[in-house]
Amino acid sequence: MQLVTSNIRHLRKQAGYTQAQLAEKLEIKRSLVGAYEEGRAEPKLSTLVNVAKLFQVSLDELVTRDMLKEGVTGAADGADRANGGKLRVLAITVDQEEKENIELVPYKASAGYLNGYADAEFMEELPRFRLPMLGSGGTYRAFEISGDSMLPIASGTVIVGRFIEDWGSIKDGTPCIIVSQKEGVVFKRVFNKIKDASTLHLHSDNPVYSPYEVHVEDVLEIWEARSYISSTFPIADLSLNKLSSIVLDLQKEVQKLKKAE
Repeated sequence: MQLVTSNIRHLRKQAGYTQAQLAEKLEIKRSLVGAYEEGRAEPKLSTLVNVAKLFQVSLDELVTRDMLKEGVTGAADGADRANGGKLRVLAITVDQEEKENIELVPYKASAGYLNGYADAEFMEELPRFRLPMLGSGGTYRAFEISGDSMLPIASGTVIVGRFIEDWGSIKDGTPCIIVSQKEGVVFKRVFNKIKDASTLHLHSDNPVYSPYEVHVEDVLEIWEARSYISSTFPIADLSLNKLSSIVLDLQKEVQKLKKAE
């Protein structure tokens, strides 16, 4: 029983799944995953079979080998599915009710995040908060951005992103936080070229900045932007205001012509 407990926890963390995500894939309650990992409940044979299938390990390995100690790796849905072929460990923190926090990665800590994103101790040092309006599904993280490449979203804005597990599912134009070894933490719109070239094309909303591409092997994490927090309000688009004024003037001229008829 102790080996099963340790192995399920090891495989889940290795694949970067939260307890809620693993429960969803196994079609069981999240509380059961927690109970299995803490040794408070014993999985049914059917659940063990599903775990073995999910991580592509044998049932014998799951119940008889110490996977953490022996370094046994699983595949987690064929984790080489156009996402760089890597199983990512996603460290998270939870509150007293076992609900996941949103960790804030300040801009000054973004360099350290490249080395500490899988380190539970590093994550514990980050500020944490919750946003109830995001719901309970998925894992969220917040990143402070720097620069003017995504105007009108200003430098210093905090982008709250939802963890993307399957990069192949990213739709063109999706705004994302991309964590990569060469570029660090950046906020861009992603155009998905994984199927054809194993790359992602990253575009800025500010046309001054040229698009560029990153190879999936260089990418560590991708977070879909779902919300942002800023102390700076967007500057009004003067060209749009001017266009509105012209339209209003034309409407007035039309009304005068109708009255003259």
